[in-house]
Amino acid sequence: MQDKPLIFVTNDDGVTAPGLRALIDVVKPMGKVVVIAPDNPRSGTAHAVTMNQPLRLNQIRKETDFEEYSCNGTPADCVKLAYKVVLGRHPDLLVSGINDGSNSSINIIYSGTMAAVFEGAMAGVPSIGFSLLRDGMDTDFSAAGIYAGRIIRTVMSEQMPEGVCLNVNIPHLPLDQIKGVKICRQAGGTWLEDFDIRKDPKGRDYFWLKGIFARIGDGEDTDEYALEHRYVSIVPVNFDFTDYEAINLLKRWDFTF
Repeated sequence: MQDKPLIFVTNDDGVTAPGLRALIDVVKPMGKVVVIAPDNPRSGTAHAVTMNQPLRLNQIRKETDFEEYSCNGTPADCVKLAYKVVLGRHPDLLVSGINDGSNSSINIIYSGTMAAVFEGAMAGVPSIGFSLLRDGMDTDFSAAGIYAGRIIRTVMSEQMPEGVCLNVNIPHLPLDQIKGVKICRQAGGTWLEDFDIRKDPKGRDYFWLKGIFARIGDGEDTDEYALEHRYVSIVPVNFDFTDYEAINLLKRWDFTF
């Protein structure tokens, strides 16, 4: 009898996050599941790794075909610990999320959710990040879970291209209001940021980052367009940041002294 697939689950919202619980429920019937997630929210940590303090694992549950741990590190730390300490090998699939908030467009750069996915892809593991476009405090992960299940089953039955992972964003809508899935490119965008300057009880200044997201450019083939039109967006991404078209341009520049 063939062994069950080994599925690793993590996130950046923390081990108690409802989105993580929803994703665990999706993958539990699909194989042996091991969860390592941060002990507290680590949103916006991108691909940070912990080098100046010890990492600790706390086992929460250990059952047949299911283990769960919390970690005091980042999402990338969780993946590294999984490979080297807990699993003893690379899993057959890595899934991260379901993030409570968008990771479309340029948000992928800041995302701890997607950092875990990149960490998986760099090791040759089929890896998928899931995010839900929440519109308030009462987040409903039911439709996101159904789409996550469909996408995971498809990926497990196919062969992911080498070095490629998936950034999946899902509208926060009832299932019957989501039109389907679109394969997209990443939209351009930026954050229009500023800082609130406040005073602590001792009269010293401190700063609180604020900002709004602004899309740059347009196109019906982008993730932002798909999401605005009630589609689930899937963007295949690669951790190779080289701009190959710019190589030939820069070769014509004179960098000599």
